Formats: sequence, structure tokens, C-alpha cells
Amino acid sequence: MTNSMRGYIQLHPFHLVSPSPWPLYTSFALMNLAMSMGLTAHSYMNNNMYILINMFNLTYVLTLWFKDVMAESTYLGDHTRAVKNGLTQGFYLFVISEILIFASLFWAYLHSSLNPTMEMGMSWPPAGMEAMSPNELPLLNTIVLLASGVTMTMGHHALINSNRNDTLYGFIFTTLLIFMFMILQFLEFMYAPFTISDSVYGSTFFATTGTHGVHMVSILAMLSLCTWRVYNYDFTNNSHVFAETTVLYLHVLDILWLFMYMMCYWWGS
Repeated sequence: MTNSMRGYIQLHPFHLVSPSPWPLYTSFALMNLAMSMGLTAHSYMNNNMYILINMFNLTYVLTLWFKDVMAESTYLGDHTRAVKNGLTQGFYLFVISEILIFASLFWAYLHSSLNPTMEMGMSWPPAGMEAMSPNELPLLNTIVLLASGVTMTMGHHALINSNRNDTLYGFIFTTLLIFMFMILQFLEFMYAPFTISDSVYGSTFFATTGTHGVHMVSILAMLSLCTWRVYNYDFTNNSHVFAETTVLYLHVLDILWLFMYMMCYWWGS
């Protein structure tokens, strides 16, 4: 393989990334964000602005990093089939790690709910606590999330069949549905009859649903970027690794939410 950009013969199909500052900048941004969150947890004054600045800094650095990756893939042609396979396999490992994270959260919830202690009144939810009804906002959230899975699948099939308009509509509708889900989840947390400090029930409930909410923020950003790339003709019917990983990630989060709904809302109430 001849690489005309570097002027020498490349005897392998992989992309040797040129020196990049983004891993170092991302590490510092993550360190500062973790420090600011730790200071907030210990009630340091005037730290909220520090968190916002660090979140903006991390978002800005990641945006520049992904911009370079998209340029290498779409415009420079550095992402060969071997590189795409490596990216896909790496994302599979990432999804497995995410499933294991939620498995630990489900384990914590079941460990406390299947054998409630005397301090909780030998009941689940603990005595004196009002559980969240599974037939109100949680049910609406489930419907919205399942609908987003349907529109996502429609957009994916349209992308495979080179139907740009239907692909664009599918990704736009999915992005709007995920945004609606996040608003409903925020309202649910705001008007919940208990807090994260209300015994192990509140801790495990908000840890599980909150972790899922953080991942929904990530999928919203990925969907927004996918929609922008579809609009800019960046994807083809046989080259759309980022779109495929986004579709996979959304479906995994849908399945995890169904388990969460049945466990934390329906059975746990």
C-alpha cells in the first residue's frame, strides 16, 4: 500500500496516528473534572462554576479530537477495512464493560431488596418510604425509549439502502425522542418522593437510573453527531462505522432500561 501523504511504502493496513495532543489534554480535563466533583461532594463553596468550566473544557477537547478522527476517516482515507474492524471490535469491548457496570448496579439493588434488614423494617421498599409508581412517568419513558429504538432501526435500514432522506428523518426523530426521554427523566428525579440519601433504597435506585441517564447524555451527543454527518454526506451504505456503533449503543441502553424498569420500578415498588 502506497501512502502518498507520507511518501513511503506502508506494508500494513493500519493507520499510524501522527503525534496528537488530545490524549494529554483529555487526561488533564478529566482530572480537573474529577477534582471539582470531589470538592463539590465535600461541600466546598463556589465550586459549581468550576465544574461547569471543566465540563466545557472536556467537551471542547473531545470535540476537537473527534474532529480529527472524522477528518482522518472521511477526507484523508486513513481508515482501511482493518482499522474499521479494529474500531468495531473495540466498541464491542466497550459495550461489554458497560453491561458489566450495570450488572454490578443490578447486583447491589437485588442484594439489598431480596434480603432487607431489620433497620429497613424487613420490607422493600423500606418501611415508611413511598415507592415511585411504575405506571406514570416511568411507563411513558419506556414508551419513548422503545419508540426511539424503532426510529433508529428505520434510519439504519434506510442508510444501508442508500436512502438519505429517510436516514436523516430517522436520526432526527431518534435524537428528539432521546432528548424527550432526558427531560422526562429529569422531571421524574425532581419530583421523586425520596432522595439518594434515603436509605439503601434511594442510593441503589438513583445510582442505577442515574448511571443510565449519564449514558443517555452520551448517546444524545452521538446521535446529534450522526445526524450532522448524514446531513453532510459523510456516510455511505457500506462505510458508516460510527452510525453502526451508535445504533448498537442505543439498542443496548434500551435493553438495559427494560431490565431497570422491571426491576426498579415494577418489581421494586
